[in-house]
Amino acid sequence: MRPSGRASDQAREVKIIRHFTSHAEGSVLVCFGNTQVICTASVEKGVPRWLQGKGQGWITAEYGMLPRSTHTRNRREATSGKQGGRTLEIQRLIGRSLRAAVDLKKLGEFTITLDCDVIQADGGTRTASITGACVALVDALRSLQLNKSIKSDPFTQFITSVSVGMYKGEAVLDLDYPEDSNCETDMNVVMTQDGKFIEVQGTAEGQAFSREEMNAMLELAEKGCRELFVIQQEALKSL
Repeated sequence: MRPSGRASDQAREVKIIRHFTSHAEGSVLVCFGNTQVICTASVEKGVPRWLQGKGQGWITAEYGMLPRSTHTRNRREATSGKQGGRTLEIQRLIGRSLRAAVDLKKLGEFTITLDCDVIQADGGTRTASITGACVALVDALRSLQLNKSIKSDPFTQFITSVSVGMYKGEAVLDLDYPEDSNCETDMNVVMTQDGKFIEVQGTAEGQAFSREEMNAMLELAEKGCRELFVIQQEALKSL
């Protein structure tokens, strides 16, 4: 029995609330159960120096956790003068994942920055960030088309992400904190809408996992990502 009482292949309730803030070109509040992340997509004219003159755009990301998003207060990284290794890893993952959603040539020389700020953490903050930021990205791209800054839609496909793991000898989908902190294996999977993998990030926390267990986790991840694609598209049907 999972601590939450969910079935092994059952994800937490997922909510994506668009237009969550008023200033960014795209913004959502994404909730994976009790994990809540504000994702904003900001458009700026111009690209990094190393891309100038190449006629393509850029997608990048920043990630952070508010001090009391966890059980105890974490010190703001800004006060220490540097970002931690986990933060850098996650924001690079978000940027790398969402660049797969866009034809950067069609985007032209614009930069879109995806800011993912965790306001409440209960496991799966990076997977929620990627899933929510993709929806914010679509709204930002729509704004560029509406004001005729770009001629055609550069969005190519949805990107989602979900966690899976081995918990008490069983493959489970979408780990919350009690499972994440006690699992034998923790794996984060990022998938494209056409069924390809961008990232498979698996670690044996308690004991090594077998090929059969890995296959079982990947099957659950595919199921979870397919469900998330539907939720993303439903969220974007409203104005």
